[in-house]
Amino acid sequence: MDYLVENENNIVFKCTKENLTLEEFLFDQELSGRLFRKLYKAKHIYVNGEFQRKDLKLKIGDMVSVYMEDEISNVEPEKMDLDIVYEDHDLLILNKKSDMVVHLTKSHETNTLSNGIAYYFQEKNIKRKIRFVNRLDMDTTGLLIVAKNPFAHQQIAIQFENNTVKKKYLALVDGIVEKNQDIIDRPIGREEERSIKKVVTKDGQRALTKYKVKERLKNTTLLDIQIYTGRSHQIRVHLNHIGHPIIGDVLYGKESPYIKRQALHSYYLQIKHPRTKESIEFNAILPEDMTRLINLMKD
Repeated sequence: MDYLVENENNIVFKCTKENLTLEEFLFDQELSGRLFRKLYKAKHIYVNGEFQRKDLKLKIGDMVSVYMEDEISNVEPEKMDLDIVYEDHDLLILNKKSDMVVHLTKSHETNTLSNGIAYYFQEKNIKRKIRFVNRLDMDTTGLLIVAKNPFAHQQIAIQFENNTVKKKYLALVDGIVEKNQDIIDRPIGREEERSIKKVVTKDGQRALTKYKVKERLKNTTLLDIQIYTGRSHQIRVHLNHIGHPIIGDVLYGKESPYIKRQALHSYYLQIKHPRTKESIEFNAILPEDMTRLINLMKD
């Protein structure tokens, strides 16, 4: 194998600094210590096509490559329609449908998005485990990021941890929101120890949500929302806290005769590409049930 050729298994970096060891150089590329140790132990780190010791001093122009070996997924493949927004060697971006569980659980071992991706990978001969970087609730639609190798996963995960990923949502909420825009800066924690429900509480983790009114409808407001932290149920909790629960959200509001789920859609993501470091953005069109609800509320 030519370890200097960029492909789904190989990631190649060019050294542009002097007096760095191989290990220091890869840490400079934000390779995690854990991943470095795993790759080094397997002798999957190369300089100019040859395996080298981690304390080797690099020269400007040296080509450093890391090799991601093929993997075996233990998820049962199931054929299903996937709405793929974008795909390359490192990323698979999906527009998730409603009523779709993302991960396998004891109560959901089949018919999850993981099963569908496993089938897609099998059909395309993509020998990779399924690594979701972000999460969406079962009844929230929109953009999901799947990393196709360990390097891409840790690179995007760092961005989420540092809150540098730009995440925007559209939500239809109960009532007319008076302020044209506002920031909700309230900590979120569990209501009770074993409860899945979250609440605003002084003992919780900081959560920051910004909203803008996109349109005021019949006793309903369409909000454009950006979140700066990634707390579980964050948008749903914050909007309920200000007295405007999301329409159809049975956990934080009430059932709706017009939509069978919470009217929340992740429509925009902006990240740095794990390999090129360039800013890339993705959009997902509004699902039919939310479009229908908006039109209904205009009448």
